Amino acid sequence: MIDLPLLAAGLAVVLAVALVLAGWRMVRGPSLADRFIALDMLTALAIGFAGLTSVATGRGEFLDIGLGLALINFVATAAFAAFLERKRDQ
Repeated sequence: MIDLPLLAAGLAVVLAVALVLAGWRMVRGPSLADRFIALDMLTALAIGFAGLTSVATGRGEFLDIGLGLALINFVATAAFAAFLERKRDQ
């Protein structure tokens, strides 16, 4: 049987390492697109943390937070893609 608190702690460490690496890319990224992709990754990691917290605590409210973040992230990504497309045409 898998020990759920130990598994959740291990997954939180993995997500935290990915969070640091994506944050580094966001600060250090050579282009605006690299920085936005890093921000997109940070949002995906926040959704992962919300899901992990939901599983670890047994509360479904955190899944609602993850869903809200995913919707906002989708709209922001679509808007940024439209911005880059317009910038490229100029």
